[in-house]
Amino acid sequence: MMHPKVSIAYFITSHGFGHAARAAAVMSAMGARWAFVHFEIFTETPEWFFKDSLCVSYAYHSEKTDVGLVQTSPFCFDERKTLDALDAFLPFDKTRLSCLADMVNRLNCLLIVCDISPLGIAVAAQAGIASVLVENFTWDWIYASYLSSNRRFDRHIQYLENIFASADIHIQTVPVCLSKKSALCVPPVSRKPGTPPSAIRNQLSVPPSDPLVLITLGGISGNHLFTDALKTYRKPVYFVVPGASPDLPATGQKQGNIIFLPHHSGFYHPDLIAATDAVVGKVGYSTLAEVHNAGVPFGYIPRSDFRESGVFESYIEKNMQGARISEPEFYSGSWLSQLPDLLSLPKRTVNAPNGADVAAEYICTRLACESIYPYKSC
Repeated sequence: MMHPKVSIAYFITSHGFGHAARAAAVMSAMGARWAFVHFEIFTETPEWFFKDSLCVSYAYHSEKTDVGLVQTSPFCFDERKTLDALDAFLPFDKTRLSCLADMVNRLNCLLIVCDISPLGIAVAAQAGIASVLVENFTWDWIYASYLSSNRRFDRHIQYLENIFASADIHIQTVPVCLSKKSALCVPPVSRKPGTPPSAIRNQLSVPPSDPLVLITLGGISGNHLFTDALKTYRKPVYFVVPGASPDLPATGQKQGNIIFLPHHSGFYHPDLIAATDAVVGKVGYSTLAEVHNAGVPFGYIPRSDFRESGVFESYIEKNMQGARISEPEFYSGSWLSQLPDLLSLPKRTVNAPNGADVAAEYICTRLACESIYPYKSC
């Protein structure tokens, strides 16, 4: 039986690469179920990210869909610039909503899925189609933690809270910051590796028996001040460092035991994680989920000014193998003293399903007007 193309719009926040990674995982899982699905992606996340992550039919639209937090570094944000950006972005311009609603209707989209982008929910209401919110936090919850220092957040919190509450379908991905009884709760959502670890190590010129450590700050560039310490670290440990410089070749640059890669490298990030013996990086959703589902030990660096960080730390301590590394320890390189203990931890066997498959099954079933996928609510 031939199926007509099913078009779905996907609005994704561009706060780092984590939300795009989670969205790509769900889109890929939906594509595995419905070969006839097509996605219209609205985001400012670079198109190359989706080219690298997706094997499904899609079209890309460069569109500002969210503000999030205006980052000044991987661990800090600028409160004033964030508020100025929110003032310019909210409330949504009615003409813009109308134009985007007309666009998704012209593209015959049957549904709008939003990875914490409130714009997509508002566009869906304007277009007269259903919306799906996928989140482990919403921005009103994040901004509430900054109210004590600046009351300017208050009106944005109220506005966003109402929009997020209006989504027709609500999916929460573990670890969840604020559980909602009406939402479907799914396990950690991550993209899946596509290349065997042995092949990745071979491409990186890392011997199969030598330890390999991935150092990542997610989708936000940052300077690593401990390069000399890595170069002099006891052999035979190798380090792979994505996002080191945009000017590097796609295959990266090897300096002794360090492989420096650009953000857009020739290596798929989930493949790198699966090939390593430990990951050291900033606590962000996609890194946590991909490390969790790969069963790799995690040297995690919390973000003191980001509310979700405490939730993530608690989840890692209860469900993963790892060690906490403070931001000063990370930048000074003193965390290397913890590395032997981190590398001594075994990889975990993960028996839970990838939350992307659970979410995809639920969305496809709802869209097909069949019974709701029976999964435990948070």
